[in-house]
Amino acid sequence: MSRHLHCRISHSLWQELQAEASRTGHSLSHIVQEKLSAAYDLDHHTIFQVSTSTAVTKGLFKGCTRVADLKVHGDFGLGTFENLDGEMILFEGHAYQARDGGVVSEAPDDALIPFATVTRFTPEREKNLSEIGNQSQLEALLDTLRPSENTFVGIRIDGTFERIELRAACKAAPGEDLVQATSHQSEFSFEAIEGTLVGFWAPAYARTLTVSGYHLHFISKDRSKGGHLIGIKATGLKVQLHLETDFHVAVPETEQFLAADLRDDPSADLAIAEHGHASDRK
Repeated sequence: MSRHLHCRISHSLWQELQAEASRTGHSLSHIVQEKLSAAYDLDHHTIFQVSTSTAVTKGLFKGCTRVADLKVHGDFGLGTFENLDGEMILFEGHAYQARDGGVVSEAPDDALIPFATVTRFTPEREKNLSEIGNQSQLEALLDTLRPSENTFVGIRIDGTFERIELRAACKAAPGEDLVQATSHQSEFSFEAIEGTLVGFWAPAYARTLTVSGYHLHFISKDRSKGGHLIGIKATGLKVQLHLETDFHVAVPETEQFLAADLRDDPSADLAIAEHGHASDRK
C-alpha cells in the first residue's frame, strides 16, 4: 500500500531534485522514494528473481531457495514450487500455493522454490478499467498504461471478476520439461469472484532470463482460490502499476543447473506452457 508524504524541504534540496528529474526523466516521487530506499537499505523498484526462464523450460524444477528467503527480497510476486508443484502467489507478504482445481493454501516458510519473480510493490500509476471481454483486451489496455517497451513493470489488478479462467501446474514427473509437465496441468474457472491479479510485464529482450510479456497469477479475496491466468471477463477493475528499474537474478548452485545447457531461446516453449497451443486468447 502506498502512502503520501507532505513535508518542507530547503530551496537547495528542491533545486537538486528538479535537476535530477530533468537529467534522468524520472518523477520526483520516484527520485525521493529511491533516495529514501537507499538510505534505509530497501530495494524498491527492484525485481529479484530466482533462476531463469530458460532453466524452467528445460525442466530444472529442483528447489534452490526457501519461501522465507524469498520474502526478504519482496512482498509481491509469483513463481512455482519444487517439482512444479502448483502456482505461487506472493501477495502482501504472504506466499500462497495454488494446486489442482485452484485450491489455495499458505505455503510454509521452508517450502522450496525453483523459480520466482518478486518485488516490493509500491504503485505509481493507477487506472480504473470498465468492461474487459477477454485477456487480449486486458493486455491491450495495459499496453497503453506502460511507459516503454523496455521497462519492467509490476502489475496489480483488483476487482470482481465475472469469469476468470485459470490453470495450476501439477507436479512434474522425473525427466519432464516444462511443455511436457504443463500438458497435464489442471484448468478450471470461477465466476463472480472477488480477488486480485498479481504479476509482471517484461520486455522481449529479457526472454532468456524471465517470462517476457504479461505473466499474471490470481488470488481470491478470501485466499482460498487461485492460479495462473489464462482467460478473463470482468467489469470495474482497478489497475496499479509499479515501474521497476533494477533486475537481479539469483543463479542456482544446484548440480542440475550448473550442468544444464541453457543456450536455447525459451520463447516458443514458454508460449505453449503459458497459453497453450491455441492462438486465440480468451
